[in-house]
Amino acid sequence: MTKQKLLIAKIGGNIVGDTEVLATFLADFSRIEGPKILIHGGGKSATQLATTMGVETQMVNGRRITSAASLDIVVMTYAGLLNKTIVAKLQKNNCNALGLTGADGNVIVAKKRPVSKIDYGFVGDVTKVNATIISSLITQGITPVFCAVTHDANGQLLNTNADTIASEVAIAMSEDYEVSLFYCFELKGVLKDINDKDSVVEDINTATYAQLKEAGIIADGMLPKLENCFNALQRNVSTVHIANADFIKDNQTKHTTLRL
Repeated sequence: MTKQKLLIAKIGGNIVGDTEVLATFLADFSRIEGPKILIHGGGKSATQLATTMGVETQMVNGRRITSAASLDIVVMTYAGLLNKTIVAKLQKNNCNALGLTGADGNVIVAKKRPVSKIDYGFVGDVTKVNATIISSLITQGITPVFCAVTHDANGQLLNTNADTIASEVAIAMSEDYEVSLFYCFELKGVLKDINDKDSVVEDINTATYAQLKEAGIIADGMLPKLENCFNALQRNVSTVHIANADFIKDNQTKHTTLRL
């Protein structure tokens, strides 16, 4: 039996933090027919609020160290202001959306990352995605909108990388849907030269990924993004792309496609 197609898009903090770009993206996203899911980050906004409140932001290898004070800011920013603003703008565009954290409906459970060489604090690694709940919302014509907050099923909220949430949700949904996963951010894709915005690496497989890492072309925050991309592909997600926000309305624009 042919599976129904499902589009999952993840947008990063630079899109979320730019009012004009976000409004255009959400209008384009709303026009996409068929079932869809949106996952959003918001690290840039959280960092700005943390600075205002005098809370230090620490990053290691592109990932945020989440202290108790940082977690409060993350939850306020991601699950509150950003998530509800995005949902309201989708409603404006006649896309019936529902904003969610992982705690809502017990839909995404995570465990606190164990301390090894680095103590990431209140950061969660996803252990379970309740695809049945998500499917029930989609069946009712609702577009789930996930922020980057999960829970441990014992009352503790956790900050979880939005790219990881996108890949884990895509993997869970791929059992019943043909899933296309899009990571949309401010650039056109993975770049050979960060100073040349058109130097897009249009195809990356596991072999070229290793070469690009060794050459230092893929580094810092792009590393966990690519790791999530390949994890999704290895676990039956149909297609994975990294592109800018315009790719949602015109998938012929230059972008990066990931392959095994």
